[in-house]
Amino acid sequence: MWVECFEKDARFDGDAVEPLAEGLLAHVRAQHDVPYPDDEIRLWARNFAEASSREVGPTERLPSIGTIEVHPVTEERIDDWLRFFDRDAFPDNPDWGSCYCLHPHTGDVPERPWRDVRAEMAERLRSGATLGYLAYVDGRPAGWVNASYRSTYAKYDGIDPDGPAADTVVGVSCFVIAPPYRRHGVSSALLDRVIEDGGSRGARFVEGYPRSAERDDDASSFCGPRAMFEQRGFSPAEEHDRFTVVRRPV
Repeated sequence: MWVECFEKDARFDGDAVEPLAEGLLAHVRAQHDVPYPDDEIRLWARNFAEASSREVGPTERLPSIGTIEVHPVTEERIDDWLRFFDRDAFPDNPDWGSCYCLHPHTGDVPERPWRDVRAEMAERLRSGATLGYLAYVDGRPAGWVNASYRSTYAKYDGIDPDGPAADTVVGVSCFVIAPPYRRHGVSSALLDRVIEDGGSRGARFVEGYPRSAERDDDASSFCGPRAMFEQRGFSPAEEHDRFTVVRRPV
């Protein structure tokens, strides 16, 4: 297992979590002036290190893929969703291996143990507090989109206060695509299904939050590229420093 400093200037490899956490903490305190307490840095390092040994799915992009099928994550698909996030979602980026797509719902909060985050999201899916879809290719989960009501997202609380009520808007907050299936249209297939199902879910609008400064790397595209939304009739509704709210009626 291994852990890398968030400034990308040091990497530590080893067979045990705690020495890696202590090594990362010592490096951060010696080289960086950050406000995070020691225990939070240690926890971040533990989450990273454990993800580096847990996320063992393939990282090489496939030259072509089979037919994409998209299904809502209902009770019978939660185990597929867990396996996807446990193993295949972030083998090339263990830093994100503890997210489990909870961040849109909580907003910025202190680091938590990844098992607690995992359990909370699984319960949210079971209770219907989080709604989303898995894309499958050849029977294997290849991608995920969080498409919950905006009223459930602390991260986007206060968006467009003069616009539609938050509980009438499906917010497309995150796409997570496993490395072999990236840039093969998986995000587009997921977004198309969200739009298709919007009316039957009782929503009036679907909206997304593409980043204002888009880069050509996969990690920075987790909200989806703006062009993908524009091609499906989304229009700008509100500009923010780091993202644009784009929206279309269902």
